[in-house]
Amino acid sequence: MESVTIDGVTLYLSQQDELPMDWVGQEELVTQIMAAWLVMGSGDFPLNPRLIGKPGVGKTTLAYYAGKRLNRPVYLFQATIDTRPEDLIVTPVISDQGKIKYMASSIVTAMIKGGVAVIDEGNRMSEKSWASLAPLMDNRRYVESIVAGIKIQAHPDFRLCTTMNDDASTFDLPEYIHSRLQPQILIDFPDREEERLILSANLPYADEEILDYVVNFLQVAHEAQERYTVRDGINIARYALKRLRIAISKEGEGVAKERVLLALKEAASMILDDAAAGYFATIIETYGDKRPF
Repeated sequence: MESVTIDGVTLYLSQQDELPMDWVGQEELVTQIMAAWLVMGSGDFPLNPRLIGKPGVGKTTLAYYAGKRLNRPVYLFQATIDTRPEDLIVTPVISDQGKIKYMASSIVTAMIKGGVAVIDEGNRMSEKSWASLAPLMDNRRYVESIVAGIKIQAHPDFRLCTTMNDDASTFDLPEYIHSRLQPQILIDFPDREEERLILSANLPYADEEILDYVVNFLQVAHEAQERYTVRDGINIARYALKRLRIAISKEGEGVAKERVLLALKEAASMILDDAAAGYFATIIETYGDKRPF
């Protein structure tokens, strides 16, 4: 395990995240993050964008992809309601020899390595936890570990980003934290073409018919102000395809088109709710064997 020594204290570093995440479409959002992270010259320092949107619209994927575009290691930190200040900075553990061993969080590791830290679902954390990061998010660019008794300065190449869901199960953060998490970048539903590209990239084994039905479902749901996202559409298609694979193994390749729509309807009901299944039911009733696109 890689380690560094700061003021006589040895810190053991976290592993960077290597994930198959690729952002599709909406290149302008990537540009907005890159602009926030840009340093104009001496005396300037990077901003800390917060990505806001409904769960499942791709905020984490976008942040990870933007970090990789900088050709720097990316470290993800999953925030929860139970996240403590020491979880964000340095955590003491007992080593095999019975001695205290100081483990740097993924955020601190990114600070030391000059990487990108992504705090996922940051508004699930309390103000007390965010307060421990306040000096990191302004021109001081450091954190203090009370546990280890050290101050840790961020590498000049360090960048920070957080994602936040706009749902009811989150904290309202105080103004002094919001003012440090700027700019606010809104991630909305993609348009039909981009949604189709995202589905195709995530479901390369799905046939065109299923992808088109799911895109149509998502677009109709968006118009009805439903909160269903492309991630929901991917999961619906995946489960429906698994059900169809079993049906084909039992009944052969001649699975009727009606079975495809029924499988999608069943998947929508089980993954989301009956209202979602109702949209596929409407497609069946309205279009029958004709594809509605």
